[in-house]
Amino acid sequence: MGIADAVPGVSGGTVAFITGIYEELLHSLNEFDRGALRLLGRFRLAELWKKINGNFLLTLAAGVVTSLLLLAGLIFNLILHYPILVSSFFFGVIFASVALVLKEIKTWGFRPIAMFMVTAIIGYGITGLSPVDTPDTYWFVFICGALAVSSMIFPGISGAFILLLLGKYQLMITSLVTFDPLIILVFAAGGIAGLLFFARLITWVLDHYHHITVAALAGFMLGSLNKVWPWRKGLEFATTGDGQQVAVFDKSILPWHFLSETGKDPLLFQAILMTALGVCIVILTERIATRLNLKH
Repeated sequence: MGIADAVPGVSGGTVAFITGIYEELLHSLNEFDRGALRLLGRFRLAELWKKINGNFLLTLAAGVVTSLLLLAGLIFNLILHYPILVSSFFFGVIFASVALVLKEIKTWGFRPIAMFMVTAIIGYGITGLSPVDTPDTYWFVFICGALAVSSMIFPGISGAFILLLLGKYQLMITSLVTFDPLIILVFAAGGIAGLLFFARLITWVLDHYHHITVAALAGFMLGSLNKVWPWRKGLEFATTGDGQQVAVFDKSILPWHFLSETGKDPLLFQAILMTALGVCIVILTERIATRLNLKH
């Protein structure tokens, strides 16, 4: 989930869904309530830990944080130097994930179909938005954390892309790589607040409108494919700390137009292979997760 959320256009929620931990994650987050506060106030820590499913959340959080701290810089460099191959891989991951999410809908009707189509269009539209200039103040970093981290539980909505839109992707990558503890702590505090709020919201919607909600999540995922389309033409650029030009706003173009418009090899065959690899990994991951869940 941490690696996925480091890539603009890819959601950690998608990984949670295909690995079968999505609903357990939501319900665990929902246990942070008044009852949990009362247990904490009475120092009944063992009961509190059991109530919030502490082993699960600690293991998951440790994996996310470890991957972000150790791999955020690597992922950023891979995107910088091999954008077509990285995007192709995650295009395959998301494409296959859409099919797996749609399998959750047992009964199709007008409303799920309409919701799927509407959210796909909305998701596509969001990926075409241009980044905005925003302040680097701590209060805004807190808000960015709430929006970006909570997107980890929204399949199809990328936390990294939210940071790009808010103009804070480069700031957070730099803070992770150089380890700026204050920025990271403020961002994490916002993330925790956002997670707890949106987990309750999504759980309520899933409980009351399950098929429609799943269709909406799948639609957002389908629409987000535009952001990880491998062949892109940069429209706005920013300079990194080492002087390299990075596109912060771009558009999708067809592979046979890529060479003429950018002067670069579209790497079509390699891109197809990476897309196929992404699809295969999703299918394999889902089958492993299913077997593990059956054993439990």
